[in-house]
Amino acid sequence: MGYTPWYKHAVFYELYLKGFYDSNGDGIGDVRGLIEKLDYLQELGIDCIWLPPIYPSPERDDGYDVADYYTIAPKYGTMQDFQELLKEVHKRDMKLIIDLVLNHTSDQHPWFQEAKKGPTSPYFHYYVWSKTPEKYKEARIIFLDTETSNWAYCEENGYYYWHRFYSHQPDLNYDNPEVRREMKKVLLYWLDMGVDGFRVDAVPYLFEREGTNCENLPETHEYLKELRAMVEKHYPEAILLAEANQWPQDLLPYFGNGDEFHMAFNFPLMPRLFMALKTRDVSPIVKIMEGLPEIPVQCQWCNFLRNHDELTLEMVTPEEREYMWKMYAPEKRMRLNLGIRRRLAPLLDNDQRKIRLLHSVLFTLPGTPILYYGDEIGMGDNIALPDRNGVRTPMQWNTSRNAGFSVAPPERLYAPVIEKGDFSYQKVNVEIASHDPSSLFSWIKGWIALRKRNPVFGMGKIEFFSGKDPALLWYRVYDGKEEVLVFAFFGDMEKEIVLDMRQWQGKTLIDIEGKKPTFSLNKETVVWKFSPYEYKVFLVK
Repeated sequence: MGYTPWYKHAVFYELYLKGFYDSNGDGIGDVRGLIEKLDYLQELGIDCIWLPPIYPSPERDDGYDVADYYTIAPKYGTMQDFQELLKEVHKRDMKLIIDLVLNHTSDQHPWFQEAKKGPTSPYFHYYVWSKTPEKYKEARIIFLDTETSNWAYCEENGYYYWHRFYSHQPDLNYDNPEVRREMKKVLLYWLDMGVDGFRVDAVPYLFEREGTNCENLPETHEYLKELRAMVEKHYPEAILLAEANQWPQDLLPYFGNGDEFHMAFNFPLMPRLFMALKTRDVSPIVKIMEGLPEIPVQCQWCNFLRNHDELTLEMVTPEEREYMWKMYAPEKRMRLNLGIRRRLAPLLDNDQRKIRLLHSVLFTLPGTPILYYGDEIGMGDNIALPDRNGVRTPMQWNTSRNAGFSVAPPERLYAPVIEKGDFSYQKVNVEIASHDPSSLFSWIKGWIALRKRNPVFGMGKIEFFSGKDPALLWYRVYDGKEEVLVFAFFGDMEKEIVLDMRQWQGKTLIDIEGKKPTFSLNKETVVWKFSPYEYKVFLVK
């Protein structure tokens, strides 16, 4: 088949640098702290680390308000530290990608500070200005909770500036060739240093055109293709991962003909996994997966259960959104924007059966799985913290003070550790989990190893079957050499289900985890008993 890109077989791990490990006792996780914990990630089986923004920033949007693209924030360490991190990551045969915020900067960025001086400033045209806030009326407002317009008034120069996100994040003007050149320089700067690619933030919004919703415009794709061509020319192994919260059909152009993004998140899948647990009906999952468009052979979907943002409900109907809020976020403070600000384990009632069921689907679907730090040990959240901070609390390493995250006095931590309840660091931490062969950590580590032994999961095609029960998700993954059958039961009561197995008559089914006995299929139909939230995964021989 020729060259198989590394990301097809990889397992990604998103970690919040500020919350991972504090090496110098100032209460904030840092680069040297991550270096100290690389062996842990290697033991878990992680192939690629993804770091959200680590640039200098006023931190009004957790680093997505970038004030300097060419260095890291001093609280995280020095550029020498970062270079050592890359060396240590690569020494372990792992990779590291960082966030690239293309669409906007902070209003504290020197470019914008200069631009505010008005049209005589060389940086004025780095941003999108207008004498009236009436332009681009058809563009939606993304943060409806906090913003009433996509325009904000600048007192200094009497113009309005355009922002698709917060008003302290002015959008860059990609109609300006200088901006297009500048952002290419940013990419090359980090690639030259040794990063293995970028998760590119908020890509649909780079250009604005009157009479459109200012999303997914042809000019945006044209520029993204230029970025890809440049990356391909200088660093053919590096990847671009698109963060575009769009329907799969609208995402397809972001792959281009294999000449735009290498990877993109499968956003609509994720809420439907959670919905199926409550409705006991998997048909919306099947519908989304069967509706995924064919993508170029070298491209890949990224599947995930949770991440650093809210569990977004943009890709569901208003009725489904209300249902999800009622089921998963009954308290108003659990909600944010059009989503739910909870971590995975609390969302699933800390029920190991549900947590493992969803992971069994995540690990067996074609595509690349992304884990969020702490989810591998079943960490909880702190909904008393504002905004998205509740799912960004310090990593829980052990039972020592501050969960082993930092030796700083507790009041100096960037956020408090979780001290009470079922998710307290006394009960949920890496040390306990890694010594318990029956823990979630051990199970996930085992499944990552299984994925690596069975490349069909990253590369294969998928075919869904209908069982006699709406709660049964049943599919096969195959690639011409290997075939795997997956049964994921989203029901909450034990059930016997009759399955039509004539397609596999005469074949042998081998439990992929080696826990159930091997058996041969000698009948056309099989009656299978499923416990609540049970999964079964078989190699077909």
